[in-house]
Amino acid sequence: MITIALPKGRLMEETIELFNSKGLDIEIPKHSRKLFFYDKDKKYKFLIVRAQDVATYVEYNAACVGVVGLDVLREHNNNVFELLDLGIGYCKMVVAGKDVNCFSAKTKNIRVATKFVKTAKQHFVRKNINAEIVKLYGSIELAPLLGIADCIVDIVSTGQTLRDNGLEVIEEIFESTAMLIANRTSFYTNNVEIKELLDKIQ
Repeated sequence: MITIALPKGRLMEETIELFNSKGLDIEIPKHSRKLFFYDKDKKYKFLIVRAQDVATYVEYNAACVGVVGLDVLREHNNNVFELLDLGIGYCKMVVAGKDVNCFSAKTKNIRVATKFVKTAKQHFVRKNINAEIVKLYGSIELAPLLGIADCIVDIVSTGQTLRDNGLEVIEEIFESTAMLIANRTSFYTNNVEIKELLDKIQ
């Protein structure tokens, strides 16, 4: 049996739907507070954790493999193997604001609200813009509306939340989908089981 870390929420549902379509027999436990469950054949144990924590559980070998968005991997830079792009959980990392002209090539200083601090810093360094980062954990869209920041860096899927709050995409940083990752040690010690999983879902 190998342990697989899954992110809570919509991506976990998409992952289980994908796995089931490939022949695994998994049912999400309903109305349960348990943070783990098994497939019908008891070949896989699934841990349910926060999306931002999946790669950490895998890195420290609490799980052999995990499913995590590329956005999280780039932000946290965990020491794991990236095995497979699952092609689900599509979204984009973007810069957004009230005005598409809130900064330009001539801009030297800007205030940016985000929970993706590393990603935002790296993006504006590449643009040779000095970005003061305001770290927020939720409702990032409020920052430009309340004058806390000139713009935000955030992950979006449809962009509807931005539009509902009077913001628009200024530029795209990168596209993100869900990745299957593995612990570097487990990849070798559990290679047969991990390869079997890969063969099933590829």
